[in-house]
Amino acid sequence: MRIQRAVIREIPLELREYFEISSGGTRARRAVLLTLECEGVEAWSECVAGETPGYTYETTDTAWFVLTRWLLPALVGTEFEDGRRLHPVPWLRGHPMARAAIEMAGWDLEAKRRNVSLARLLGANRTAVPVGVSIGIQKTDDALLERVEGFIAEGYRKIKIKIKPGRDVEMLSAVRERFPDAPIMADANSAYTLDRDLSRLQAMDHHDLMMMEQPLSHEDMLDHSLLQEQISTPVCLDESIRSPGDARLALHLQAGRIINIKPGRVGGFGPSIAIHDACVEAGWPVWCGGMLESGVGRAYNVALASLPGFTIPGDISNSRRYWARDIVSPEFEMVGGMMPVPDGPGIGVTPDVERIEAMTVRKEVFEA
Repeated sequence: MRIQRAVIREIPLELREYFEISSGGTRARRAVLLTLECEGVEAWSECVAGETPGYTYETTDTAWFVLTRWLLPALVGTEFEDGRRLHPVPWLRGHPMARAAIEMAGWDLEAKRRNVSLARLLGANRTAVPVGVSIGIQKTDDALLERVEGFIAEGYRKIKIKIKPGRDVEMLSAVRERFPDAPIMADANSAYTLDRDLSRLQAMDHHDLMMMEQPLSHEDMLDHSLLQEQISTPVCLDESIRSPGDARLALHLQAGRIINIKPGRVGGFGPSIAIHDACVEAGWPVWCGGMLESGVGRAYNVALASLPGFTIPGDISNSRRYWARDIVSPEFEMVGGMMPVPDGPGIGVTPDVERIEAMTVRKEVFEA
């Protein structure tokens, strides 16, 4: 197979509400969409890099540069035997989010060539996956309690609450008091340090949390291991896991008990499957997180979450949770706390090309 054409676009997407985590907040996304064309088949993917380097060093602009300067020029016109193995610049170090955009588009391409769904190509057979929701940092406890109550009523099976120093222990206490049986977890996005904050992290043990996600720096694998020894709440690693090698190290050090796999963060589906398999072998549950993706990126997350090791509800909420109108049809909508896994060829949803073109603020085309 020969990649004949690639198109990269940036479109602005406005969130329905301001979304805040410990490192800052946003009201809009600069979404980078990639289209690959091969033998009459068109594949779509999304680069999940954010606007600032608050989550990772990659940003919308670094990913655009890496894709347009090196990856796409090397990809177009090149022959590949299998779309699942699109690695046009093997010497490129880092930049997993940029590389994932190509790697995952290759999976969509291969699935469409075989006329099977992305989930089926992955080897999964679930028709629906459990759904969780993520709540950004709220200004008051009352506002948070109202959001939690609403999402529980909608049927979400996991409630993730963003925390930071000063908005953590007491806030979680209020949530647990109001909702004693709710499946809640806390996500710190690396807001704490072991030396300064151990007592506060230990205090969260009293709130019966499903897990505490990424409490320490992404580089502090050892400190996460030391923390896990001193708290009973399972530590979940997110930003720390950027490759299968990171996952193996976390398993070896017992730096937690759960891993959040985001395919865009780790370089695509191939690395995601390797992490999934290593965790299944070690007895660690995994789940699929989100990066405020459009429906294009969400389709990949839903397909990945249909693998058997994903036993914890993922952050794969309804399209309308974040967007007044998504850019794919049909939009994603859960039923009874479960998200149907698209069963059409490839990603199983259709991008609204006319609308995407009208929204595009920059675009580059590469042709063989």
